[in-house]
Amino acid sequence: RAGSTLHCAPDYRSVLSISDEAARVRALNEHLSTRSYVQGFSLSQADVDAFRQLSGPPADAQLFHVARWFRHVAAILGSPRTPAPPCGLQASRGRRTQPPWSPPAGSEPCQLRLYNSLTRRKDVFVPQDWRRVTWYCCGPTVYDASHMGHARSYISFDILRRVLRDYFKFDVFYCMNITDIDDKIIKRARQNYLFEQYREKQPQAAQLLEDVSTALQPFSAKLRETSDPDKRQMLERLERAVRLAAEPLEEPARRGLAGEELDGRVQVLLEEAKDLLSDWLDSMHGSEVSDNSIFSKLPKFWEAEFHKDMEALNVLPPDVLTRVSEYVPEIVDFVQKIVDNGYGYVSNGSVYFDTVKFANSEGHCYGKLVPAAVGDQKALQEGEGDLSVSAERLSEKRSPSDFALWKASKPGEPSWPCPWGKGRPGWHIECSAMAGTLLGASVDLHGGGFDLRFPHHDNELAQSEAYFENDCWVRYFLHTGHLTIAGCKNVQKHSARQLRLAFLMHSWKDALDYSANTMESALQCEKLLNEFFLNVKDLLRAPVEVVRLTPPAFLFRFPFSFYDKKAAVHEALCDNVDTRTVLEEMRALVGQCNLYMAARKAARRRPNRALLESIARYLTHMLQIFGVIEEESSLGFPIGGPGTSLNLEPTVMPYLQVLSEFREGVRRVAREHGVPEVLQLSDALRDDVLPELGVRFEDHEGGSSGRDTGSGEGHRVEIAFERKNSGTGPKTLRLLRGEPPVMRGPGGPVVVPSWASLPAPPLLWPDCPAPPFLRGHWPPFLMAWHLGGSLCRVDCQQVSQLVFRLGGSLGCTENYWILNTQTNVL
Repeated sequence: RAGSTLHCAPDYRSVLSISDEAARVRALNEHLSTRSYVQGFSLSQADVDAFRQLSGPPADAQLFHVARWFRHVAAILGSPRTPAPPCGLQASRGRRTQPPWSPPAGSEPCQLRLYNSLTRRKDVFVPQDWRRVTWYCCGPTVYDASHMGHARSYISFDILRRVLRDYFKFDVFYCMNITDIDDKIIKRARQNYLFEQYREKQPQAAQLLEDVSTALQPFSAKLRETSDPDKRQMLERLERAVRLAAEPLEEPARRGLAGEELDGRVQVLLEEAKDLLSDWLDSMHGSEVSDNSIFSKLPKFWEAEFHKDMEALNVLPPDVLTRVSEYVPEIVDFVQKIVDNGYGYVSNGSVYFDTVKFANSEGHCYGKLVPAAVGDQKALQEGEGDLSVSAERLSEKRSPSDFALWKASKPGEPSWPCPWGKGRPGWHIECSAMAGTLLGASVDLHGGGFDLRFPHHDNELAQSEAYFENDCWVRYFLHTGHLTIAGCKNVQKHSARQLRLAFLMHSWKDALDYSANTMESALQCEKLLNEFFLNVKDLLRAPVEVVRLTPPAFLFRFPFSFYDKKAAVHEALCDNVDTRTVLEEMRALVGQCNLYMAARKAARRRPNRALLESIARYLTHMLQIFGVIEEESSLGFPIGGPGTSLNLEPTVMPYLQVLSEFREGVRRVAREHGVPEVLQLSDALRDDVLPELGVRFEDHEGGSSGRDTGSGEGHRVEIAFERKNSGTGPKTLRLLRGEPPVMRGPGGPVVVPSWASLPAPPLLWPDCPAPPFLRGHWPPFLMAWHLGGSLCRVDCQQVSQLVFRLGGSLGCTENYWILNTQTNVL
């Protein structure tokens, strides 16, 4: 109805009063046939009312007036069920307005879940203060050198911290402690001090032999009582070494001989018997050591060594580092409040935590992490320390499960003044006091090794919740898995990058076997990634050719595969920071890139530089997040090693390019004039000389390219079936045209079995057909000739699975399939 006046038209009244929808639609169609609703049409309230009574346009083609009218009104108001603004606005303007818009449904966002030891499941991670995350991590007890167990724990937490900070963009405040007051430190410091005093006295051979013999008696008794097989083996090895070092001294000492040779033997025995003599000296004179400075010298030295080790492993330093010796006043106050709250008691100058009262208090629970371990006396005594488990000390407790908050110092131990007499902090209280002082009544994350769950972390929870009178001191408890070193006797020294890759290839919360196989997998992963980065860099250095490319059909899905891989990586990181799956996805992505580049190379076409560069930069970014790439690098591993300010690649590459072009010119002249000796020298330069310098040349059709590999390893490990251009071209595995093909291997001619009557091959890549000569036929196995070895029989299905799993590539051209893998697997 034309016009801008809002009213309910008389003609509509009868239509609106009809209750049956079918009859109402027929009446509406008849009414609309008498009026214009196309040109100059604007809505009246009657139009809106009639429209709201319809569920949709009529299906009957004869009711076309209603159908057209319905489409016009729906374009203005939306569906009949969608509320519309008062039609007076539209009627007054006399024109159509934009239809309503609604956002897409989308998909449920992936949420970060972390394995929480408090629940023993993966819980959605929700920081208490929006994006700010407070994290306390138990640091080392610095009485000796760092070991692989430390590397396992602190590299794993470093990876988690980097992912939360750099990938999920949390504002992480990371606090770690240094335990520099402990029973182990006290005993080791005393022993070192007493042994140095003994050495300064320069004991004669006879006196030394007598002292060693005396010290062996309690040592042998300790050996007989030891039931742990590993510890027993270590003690037996020590006893054997001491007796062997003593034998050359016995005869000269009995005869009263002297001289430089004898002095040398004395020094050898002193070194071999150091642990044995130190323990013996401590048992006799340990109580005489009283200077606190003696007990601080040892932890200062080993703390400095620990920080050097962490820096070498590319572990980020904590935002705040605390030491027990610097927080003694805060610890005293913390203990006092626990006593005031009724959960601690004083006994003979020491203060103990009342586990029974705490467990029976409303809102509290003791043993949250490992309930089954409550009452385990062996674990509890290990937590108390060697100097704190005497019968006298144990009798001071109300319950065997109670533990020391503050220990009264005995002679030969450091001490600090406090309301209960001179003493020193217990082990568990230090973390509670330092974390509570810095991070408050509730911490988002608390981390430590798996072996710290009970009693250390369970006691921390009890102390802190007794102090703050809450039941949520820690929201998420993270524990790294055990590290086993069985079977790694032949493991060689590896770089920090390789060690980190090995840890990334395993879940941070699961046990890890540090073995030759584990490190070999890490080496292969590093090599695969490095080869890909070198290939992309080589491609980006090549001049850009402006030519029309006709890619194979599967290329059109390749970018989407890249996006799928990024989505899979994100899902894996959300799933408890599953770096193992992330690396598998990254290696699979590299495998797809290798396949793509091999197919393009076989077709003599250039690959998509922009896509490969984007993938390489993405992989570089992820490796930087994980701490695998230590320094700033826009693409791939930096060449020059960690800690060097000079990036060797741009510096060296111009010289390598000049050498490559000169070598190529020499080879061309040698081929033209038939001088094989020059070609052999050229090959020796490529294969023998340059790899020793960390440089590899690869000869391609139309020239060679130089690469700085960043390591001393220069050869690509490949499998060859045929050498192209008489050994000067690329080495690839080929299934050649022919029935049956005949190859000349190391032992003479080799006949590859015929495949004429075999079934068709499975699709190894979408839209990548088998070459014509293989369509309908597929060899069940092929004969592979390894460059440095003998012929071997390989199942083709296993080959295809192996190639993709290890990041190799399998491409095809019209005449042959090409298999190219970076590892010596076949």
